[in-house]
Amino acid sequence: MRTTTTTADGAPAPEPIRFFGTTWVDRDAAYWLRRALVSLGALAATAAGALLLRLGVSGVRLSAAAPLTVLLSLAIGICTALAGLRNWKILTEGRDSLTGWMAEDKALAGVWLVGSVGALAVYFLRSLVEAPGEGLRRAVHDQRTATWQRRRAARAERDARKAARRRA
Repeated sequence: MRTTTTTADGAPAPEPIRFFGTTWVDRDAAYWLRRALVSLGALAATAAGALLLRLGVSGVRLSAAAPLTVLLSLAIGICTALAGLRNWKILTEGRDSLTGWMAEDKALAGVWLVGSVGALAVYFLRSLVEAPGEGLRRAVHDQRTATWQRRRAARAERDARKAARRRA
């Protein structure tokens, strides 16, 4: 995550989520509208990506290379599953939790590109439950807010004791 920003009163500010800003904190009307639009957009992007992959496989099939069609379909299926699994982990646990092959951005860039339909499908599914990445951001924000409130209460108690000693 990024560095902590604060509000005017010193409380930790929530981190914005792409397409949602900070509407996820209060879940107001704008949040629900954005959730619906993001879900529809992700579904449309998934369908468009699947159509492009289908056209690519059809082109290979037309070239009369039947064994290549099977291998290509298998490769696309595996890449889609891997990219979807990686994206699910990013959206639920955060990018910092990626280890091993999932953490490879440059070495496996081709796999992530071919499997982008799986990543988009996972994004769509996650957007049906919450704003993608909201659970992680909410947990971090709640933890920072609780820490800030504890410190604020301790500071107020300390200041009250000092004021009582000065009066006595």
